[in-house]
Amino acid sequence: MGELRVENLVKNYQRKEGWNTTRTLRVFDKVSFSVREGEFVTIIGPSGCGKSTLLNLSAGLDDASGGAVYVDGHQVYGPGLDRGVIFQEFALFPWLTVIGNIEFGLRSKGVPAAERHKIAQRYVNMVGLTGFENFHPYRLSGGMRQRVGIARALAIEPSVLLMDEPFGALDAQTRESMQKTLGDIWQATRKTVLFITHDIREAVYLSDRVLVMSGRPAVISLEIDIELPRPRNRHDHKFQDYELRLERALGTVAA
Repeated sequence: MGELRVENLVKNYQRKEGWNTTRTLRVFDKVSFSVREGEFVTIIGPSGCGKSTLLNLSAGLDDASGGAVYVDGHQVYGPGLDRGVIFQEFALFPWLTVIGNIEFGLRSKGVPAAERHKIAQRYVNMVGLTGFENFHPYRLSGGMRQRVGIARALAIEPSVLLMDEPFGALDAQTRESMQKTLGDIWQATRKTVLFITHDIREAVYLSDRVLVMSGRPAVISLEIDIELPRPRNRHDHKFQDYELRLERALGTVAA
């Protein structure tokens, strides 16, 4: 299993204006889409349109004002081990080693120690951290810390992987390297992924499908299937055609 479904999702915030006035701010209005099992779907959109809010609702970290999110047919009411979540901030436990961080979710699932270690080691190897098992986070580079975060999320075998700007804090060279790593991992695992980014090139490089959100109150204004073979070549003219189409959809270049 591994299907994510968003139905008629609405999110409002109450904002004070003056000492006795409150105004309702609608972030997005009746947003609906689905991510099929094994599909990599990316959401892009202008800053402040609600991309991260949408992911937080899918993760069960915030409450919707209307509509619902479903994972494998079950409505999301809060955080759960059926969803692995990776944020831009590395969010590792500084007192735990690489292997300890990866084992953390498995401990919550009640997996016995020997099995936890075996599973964690498999994901250490998958994300390219063999030899760093006993390092603490402060000894790791930013890219290596995010590899730990990806391994930790995958180790619990979630139905869906939710990723919010996971490479946003990395330098350009490390970011491209991590995009390749994630693409390789996705091809190996075929995990269902909902990915948030502001980087159009990243979206084209990684995705099966890209959804474009409009400004507030946001809706899904465009949906594009990325029909390119993998691994993808950023310098290929077809790749660049997709970039240009998405840039035009966001209004960053003239039509």
